[in-house]
Amino acid sequence: MEYFIWDASPIAFSVGPFSIFWYGILFASSILLGLEFMKWAFKLEGKNEETIEPLFLYTVIGIVVGARLGHCLFYDPAFYLAHPLKILAVWEGGLASHGGGLGAIIALYFGAKKYKMDFLWLIDRLIVPTALFGFLVRMGNFMNSEIVGIKTDVSWAIIFSRVDIFPRHPAQLYEAFSYLAIFILLFGIYKFSKAAVKPGFMFGIFLTLVFSARFLIEFVKVRQADYDTSFLLMSTGQALSIPFFLVGLGSVFWSLRKS
Repeated sequence: MEYFIWDASPIAFSVGPFSIFWYGILFASSILLGLEFMKWAFKLEGKNEETIEPLFLYTVIGIVVGARLGHCLFYDPAFYLAHPLKILAVWEGGLASHGGGLGAIIALYFGAKKYKMDFLWLIDRLIVPTALFGFLVRMGNFMNSEIVGIKTDVSWAIIFSRVDIFPRHPAQLYEAFSYLAIFILLFGIYKFSKAAVKPGFMFGIFLTLVFSARFLIEFVKVRQADYDTSFLLMSTGQALSIPFFLVGLGSVFWSLRKS
């Protein structure tokens, strides 16, 4: 069987000694799109637009710091605790979505408190572009030929030639298109039903669907933790997804009871 061979360069273009990577372009694009969405939502609902940029800055810092600490502490704690300065070396790669999600929630909580905004109102809106952020970041991982799936012989398998010669599940694409579908669903709910849903509902739907998808896709993904997780009977990514999934369910039920 012939499989699709993926050998794209992770570098979009170079200017002298500097290289611009696809991952960076997609990451930055997702941030800008998220900012534009929040500007539109604030204007649509008559909120103070002057608070958008500082609140968004809180969120971006929370994502980056949380994602980096999540990678270091969840996936390779022995190395980073032995070399703590390496935690700052973000340019070497290593961001964990679970840590990024937790960091964003914490940062947004403090930002909402400072600017006297309704935390649940804010987070219900912010999760819409966050789902798009997940899609674009996973496409960046695909361009980097990283976070690959396990070996397989399914007809849609891909050979990541920068990794090895074996056909593998395109786990990044599974996640990317799952998040894109979740974005379309959440955008539809916000656009057509925002007045009918109670605070916390969209946030709960986001957590429930995103981390259900993440849990299932982990079955076909190469394990990323640099330590033995057999005692968990699941991967680190699956174990970290369970609390987010439960919080999501709780948020959905709580909002439904309110309504």
